[in-house]
Amino acid sequence: MNPQIQLPRYYLPRPPLDLDTATIAAFDSLWAQMTSGAHGHELPYSLPVPRWQFLCYLTDHKPVVLHGSGNPDVAVFEPRQAADIMTFGNRAAVYAAADGIWPIYFAILDRDRYAMSLTNSCIRIATPTGETSDRFYFCWIFEGAVSHEQWETGAGYTLPGPPLDPQPPIPSGGATIHVLQCASPLPVTPIAKLRVTPDDFPFLDQIRGHDDQLQMQRARANPDAFPWVDDD
Repeated sequence: MNPQIQLPRYYLPRPPLDLDTATIAAFDSLWAQMTSGAHGHELPYSLPVPRWQFLCYLTDHKPVVLHGSGNPDVAVFEPRQAADIMTFGNRAAVYAAADGIWPIYFAILDRDRYAMSLTNSCIRIATPTGETSDRFYFCWIFEGAVSHEQWETGAGYTLPGPPLDPQPPIPSGGATIHVLQCASPLPVTPIAKLRVTPDDFPFLDQIRGHDDQLQMQRARANPDAFPWVDDD
C-alpha cells in the first residue's frame, strides 16, 4: 500500500515501475541466466527497458540484494570498516541494498578521481495503521564534486540476500522508518554483475551538494536528525 507520506522535497520518490507480462518474462529469463552460470559473471543486457527497472525487479521479487561499485572486477567482497555516524553503518561489513536504484548511486561516483563525502539513503515508511509507502531516496554528495560531475561507469553486483542482515527499523513520531540497507560481517561472493553508467541512474540530474563542515556540525549536534540539510 502507498499512503500519502509528506517528506521534505529532497526525498525523491521511486519512479513508476509498471512492467508488462513480456518484460517480466524477459527479466525472469535473465534471472535464470544469472543463477545458472558461474558466480560473478557479467550479465549481458540488451533489453529496451532501463537497467534500473531490471535491478528493482530483482530486489523486489528475488532473494537478492545489490552492491554498487566503481570497480567492475570484484570477485569477492570483503568486509571493510565504514565511516558512518549511524551505529549500523559504522562497522566492518559488506554492505548492500534491498533496492535496485540506490546501489547505482555508489557505482557511478568516481571517488578515486575526486574525494567526496556522501549522504544518502533509501527508505520506506510504515504508518501506525500498517500501511507502507513506496521507496524514497536521498542522494547528495560534497557540493564541490557536483560541479565537477564526477561520474563513471561501474557495476551493480547481485548478492545472495539471506547472509546479509537488514538494518533494524527506526521508530519516528508514531511511524517506522525502514532503511533498505543490509550488512554482513563475512565475505560475500556475488552471483553476477551488471554494468551501469551514469545515464542508468534515474536521479542523475537531481544529485545535490552539501557543505561538509556545516553538515558535520549538524550531525554531531543531533545525530538523529539525518540528513542534516536544509529543505531549500
